[in-house]
Amino acid sequence: MKRFLNLVITRQSVRRYKPDPVDPEQLKRCLEAARLSPSASNSQPWTFIVVNEPTLREKVARETFSTILSFNKFVLQAPALVVFVIEKPKLITRIGANIKNKEYPLIDIGIAAEHFCLQAAEEGLGTCMLGWFNEKPIKSMLNIPAKKTIGLIITLGHPAEGYRLRKKSRKDFDEVVRFNSY
Repeated sequence: MKRFLNLVITRQSVRRYKPDPVDPEQLKRCLEAARLSPSASNSQPWTFIVVNEPTLREKVARETFSTILSFNKFVLQAPALVVFVIEKPKLITRIGANIKNKEYPLIDIGIAAEHFCLQAAEEGLGTCMLGWFNEKPIKSMLNIPAKKTIGLIITLGHPAEGYRLRKKSRKDFDEVVRFNSY
């Protein structure tokens, strides 16, 4: 149990990468961790697109920032990007989502993304989840059908030399945990 909590503490959003490519076996284990994650009614509403061809990767990376909003420029350094495409869930999941007014596929890809990132941390790799990107041009570049949605993009690579583990800044336990009542 303590090992898992240490892994959670170790995982952080990395925003500086070495140019070294990610070992294919490490990448495969990260993708397998995401693939095996749970989902509502076992719908598995995802497709993972690995973008590691340098020219295409740079083009996709450039769609995660602009001249006005440049906070994602670090994405250019990451040797691999994984695009999480939301797929249509099973009928029972869609019915439940409508009844309960929940976006189960978004929850599901969030779980898959965290499985991916935790496995990457276990591999000694760094990741950063991105929700800010220009979806339309990325869909065009990656031949993603127009009716599909990109849920998020994850950067993947070896943290740059000297990139250190930061102390996590989180709300106190008692501030966010309640027992039996709000």
